Amino acid sequence: MSFPIDRPRRLRRSVTLRNMVRENILTVNDLVQPLFVVPGKGIRKEIGSLPGQYHLSVDEAVKEARRIHNLGIPAIILFGIPTFKDPKGNSAWDPDGGVQSATHAIKQACPDLLVMTDVCMCEYTDHGHCGVLKGETVANDLTLKLLAKTAISHAVAGADIVAPSDMMDGRVGAIREALDEVGYHFVSILSYAVKYSSAYYGPFREAAESTPQFGDRNGYQMDPGNVQEALREAEMDLDEGADMIMVKPGVPYLDVLTKVKEKFGRVTAVYQVSGEYAMIEAAAEKGWIDRKRIILETLLSFKRAGADFILTYHATEVAEWLKQN
Repeated sequence: MSFPIDRPRRLRRSVTLRNMVRENILTVNDLVQPLFVVPGKGIRKEIGSLPGQYHLSVDEAVKEARRIHNLGIPAIILFGIPTFKDPKGNSAWDPDGGVQSATHAIKQACPDLLVMTDVCMCEYTDHGHCGVLKGETVANDLTLKLLAKTAISHAVAGADIVAPSDMMDGRVGAIREALDEVGYHFVSILSYAVKYSSAYYGPFREAAESTPQFGDRNGYQMDPGNVQEALREAEMDLDEGADMIMVKPGVPYLDVLTKVKEKFGRVTAVYQVSGEYAMIEAAAEKGWIDRKRIILETLLSFKRAGADFILTYHATEVAEWLKQN
């Protein structure tokens, strides 16, 4: 039917009516809060490029985890900044490392809070690339062994989910096989299956002290112009044993998120990355946007595009807003 019989505005007349017929909603269960763990004790230092986010020592990370859990947020993801870095990234699988220690302490304090751990070498190598080098090229197959060792160390510490973000070919299969061999078949893998080589990662690289010391990551992260490649990457990771897949960044790749979700119908996450967060905060500081509305609208757009859950630095604040409502 057409106007005047068909009047879509009839269903927009009140808040109650709009809420009742809304197609997609955002809830606290959709949120995952990233945390950055650093060496030391009693450290809670704001990250310059990510205002409102902090470098946390293990004891402070536990306090923050308790707050996150009390807000009803189901999960966190941990990133570690080590005491020392070397060409191979040996600190990545140190059983006493920041991620491992924080994982163990947080699971002791909040057993029901899901702990995800980032599995990559870039925070731990002195050259800032995501694997061991041969010359100035990341050696894919040599790196797989190191990623597997790192994932096992996280599982031993109590991680519920390991999340490889390195974009090495075959890393999901290598990690799945390694975990199963040592009896951690119940640990899930959230693969950064579709991770673009993006300019939106700048603030994170400062926060994680992981900026490459030479070159760039175009040789292993995805070309922003490609969509069919994203589908191939997701399919490969699922075939290798990924339980969940992720698209990263978020807003610039909503089309990719939708295509991945529609094609595979598997649990699919999205990462609202540091550059997206920083732009919202910068514009809000200038008074150019309605900060709360922009944040909520952006997160809802991820749900509408097909995301099952969202990694976002706004998670705790949004959870507080949802709780108030």
